[in-house]
Amino acid sequence: MSSGGAERVASTLSNAWTARGDQVTLIPTFSGRGGCFYELSPAVRLVYLADLVSSRIRTWANQVERLRALRRFILAERPDVIVSFLSNVNVAAVIAAFGLGIPVIICERVDPFAMPISRGLRLACRFSYPLATVLMVQTQAVATKFAASGWSLKRLRVIPNPVSEQMLDIQRRIGDSTTKRLLSIGRLEEQKQFDILIRVFARLAQHYADWSLRIIGEGSLRTALQQQITELGLDARVELTGQSAMIGEELAMADIFALTSSYEGFPNALLEAMTVGLPCISFDCPSGPREISLDGQVALLVPLNDEQALELALERLMLDAELRQTLGRQACVSVIERFSLDKILEQWDLLFKELGIQR
Repeated sequence: MSSGGAERVASTLSNAWTARGDQVTLIPTFSGRGGCFYELSPAVRLVYLADLVSSRIRTWANQVERLRALRRFILAERPDVIVSFLSNVNVAAVIAAFGLGIPVIICERVDPFAMPISRGLRLACRFSYPLATVLMVQTQAVATKFAASGWSLKRLRVIPNPVSEQMLDIQRRIGDSTTKRLLSIGRLEEQKQFDILIRVFARLAQHYADWSLRIIGEGSLRTALQQQITELGLDARVELTGQSAMIGEELAMADIFALTSSYEGFPNALLEAMTVGLPCISFDCPSGPREISLDGQVALLVPLNDEQALELALERLMLDAELRQTLGRQACVSVIERFSLDKILEQWDLLFKELGIQR
């Protein structure tokens, strides 16, 4: 339950379901246990799988013990439905619940056809996913890929992420400040391609002295990215802030949001930036940005990894305050209309009803 997008959605749904009277047990399966980055309602019962086994050392024996512990837990609880997030957890949930007669909804949080994963995990997904009651994905693009993959899935459904209700109350700072901020959020890992964003910003920074770049997140590439910033002479203009629990406030202080990922599932950072009315630019990566932006109508889409197109799009927004405000307003209206929590909960309820699960 760290600061990732899947964890954020898991906590949001758990809180919403308990708020209406449902009983929810959230069971993080991370072998190191960890902590809970996002706020959970006291009504959500939190049980760590790591506490149910004798060892947290990752060995084959430990993996088997964890599966047995998860199965014992499911047998003792007899839930109406199991919902799992992330590929490796999906595989474990399907195996642990096999033959118990409990519906299992497995949820892919990325585009598995674009994300590099190990051969072993890919094979495990290939053989276990057809055993799940439902495979849920976040975009129609990923659903189309699964439908064409030849996997014998029982049910395939699309339910996107909800917008964070906390973002609805964020009041953006819009004015004639002498400084302007380009913002990006994500783990400092290869997938997010912050090196591209920094390189493009370095070219723009020569002509737009009133703009800075702020990147929120932590990861293994911090040292390399900081070295890149220093070599480009941008220490005073580009900041790596680390993780932040104040994402709303960061978005409120920004003027443009950029997403430069090589692949996504359904990028929460982009969704939240649009929710608070930030004008956004995104690589047209698989998957999520195209559907969230309505094919580029309410956020600017540029071809994947096209640095020149990204530079031109950023410069266009930097130069035009009126365009920034217009695009931000349109983005806010569009995502709230399509991805509000109430609308997403309705889609989950329709699925539960289809599976014969009554509230």
